[in-house]
Amino acid sequence: MKHPQLLLAIAICGLFGCKKDLIDNTRPGKVTADNQAISNNAPAFSLNSWMGTIPNDRNLATISIPGTHDSGARFEPIGGTAKCQELTIAQQLDAGIRFLDIRCRHIGDAFAIHHGSIYQNMNFNDVVTACYAFLSANPTETIVMSVKEEYDATNNTRSFEQTFDSYTAQQPGKWYLSNTIPNLGDVRGKIVLLRRFGASATPKGIEATNWADNTTFTINNSSSTLRVQDQYQVPDNNNKWSGITTLLNEAKTGSPSTLYINFTSGYKPLIFGIPSITTVSNAINPQLNTYFTNNTHGRYGILPMDFATADRNNLIISTNF
Repeated sequence: MKHPQLLLAIAICGLFGCKKDLIDNTRPGKVTADNQAISNNAPAFSLNSWMGTIPNDRNLATISIPGTHDSGARFEPIGGTAKCQELTIAQQLDAGIRFLDIRCRHIGDAFAIHHGSIYQNMNFNDVVTACYAFLSANPTETIVMSVKEEYDATNNTRSFEQTFDSYTAQQPGKWYLSNTIPNLGDVRGKIVLLRRFGASATPKGIEATNWADNTTFTINNSSSTLRVQDQYQVPDNNNKWSGITTLLNEAKTGSPSTLYINFTSGYKPLIFGIPSITTVSNAINPQLNTYFTNNTHGRYGILPMDFATADRNNLIISTNF
C-alpha cells in the first residue's frame, strides 16, 4: 500500500461528502450527571428548572444561556470526526442546556438528525418528544431551538419548510414562532424557533438565514438583531479563544435587544481536511471553565458548546444572579 494517507482521505470523503460545511463545529468531553446547582451568590436552583428563578420580564437576549452545538451528534465512524456530545437531548436539558442546535436531513418527507452525511440514529420526532416531555415536567423553562437543513435532501414530495410545519402542527401550543426575541414570561413551556432555513410563509421564528460562513457577524432583521461568533474551522486554538472572549466582552455591554450567540465549538483541519474535533474542545472547554469561574456575573448570551457538562452549564447559569 503506497499511499495509506490518501486512501484514508478518500474513505473520509466518502463518509462525509467532503462538504465545506460538513463538520460545522464539534468536539467530545466528559459530562457529569449531577442535577443540582447552588451558587455562592445566588439562590439555590436546580439545573432542570433554573429559569424559574428569573423574572418574567427578562428578555431572552439578556440571559446567559448554555447551549450545545450539533446537539444530536453522538455517533461517528472514526474517532474525533463527527461526535459533538456525550449527553442525549433529554440529559442535556436536565443538565441546564436551553439552546439546541438541531441539524435535519430532509428524507422521505421527514427529518433525520445528521452531522454531515452521518446519521445520528435519531429523528426529529425524537428531539421534539424529548423537548415536550421536559417542558411538561418543567413548565418554567423555555428551549431555544436552531433548526438547519443538513446534508442532501432525497425522496421528498414537499419542501423542507412544509415538512417542518407538519411537525409544529402536531403541538402548535408548544412553539413560539414569532420573529421577535421574546420575554421569558411569554415563552415558558415553549420552544422558541431560531430559523436557519428558508421560508415562504413568515413570520416563522427568529430569522437567521443570512448566516455567514466561519466568522463573526451580525444579522439585522426588521424585528430582531443577532450577533454571532461561529468560527468552526480552527487551525489555531488561541485565535478561536480570542474570538470567543471578544464576543463575551461585547455581550456584557452590548445592546440589551441584541441576541448574542457565541459558538465555542470547532474543529482543526488535519491532512486532506480530515477534521479533529477534540483538538479544539480539549483546549477550549477548560478555558471556559476558568473564565466563568473568574467571571461570575454578567450577561454573556447563548454559548453553544461541544461536550457540554452540568458543571460548566452551572457556571454559565450562575452569571445570571
